[in-house]
Amino acid sequence: MKTTKKYGKKTDLALAMWVKLTRAHDTFNHLTAANIRTFGLTPAQFGVIECLGHLGSMLIGDLTKKHLVSGGNMTVVVDNLEKDGLVERLVSDEDHRAFYVKLTPKGKRLFDKIFLKHAQYVVKLASILSESEQIELGLLLKKLGTGL
Repeated sequence: MKTTKKYGKKTDLALAMWVKLTRAHDTFNHLTAANIRTFGLTPAQFGVIECLGHLGSMLIGDLTKKHLVSGGNMTVVVDNLEKDGLVERLVSDEDHRAFYVKLTPKGKRLFDKIFLKHAQYVVKLASILSESEQIELGLLLKKLGTGL
């Protein structure tokens, strides 16, 4: 049952696509966030650990850009991970006002322990689509994202 008025073919199509995209994102995000919380982390904390685990040490500003969050929010996330002994800050040799964030040995062990488990969960969620559908959806989402 449709709940919207008819605004014209192009508008109705774009609105329907937007609603489906939003609902799919919200559901996927809710389920993956719940899985991340089983590791005792928030999604933002997991994101930092995942980035550092794959890319190595990063400037806190680069982490902020990767995660599309404010600098203040990222500072709180890093502060909490640092309190838990999972990351450490290192002053940049080039600019003493800048800090690199890197995983501690404890953080690296956690990354190694949980990342593949989470990745397997994402595979399970995505398996609703065939491999070719996943490829096609990925290409379409990339086209939409880069085109905007």
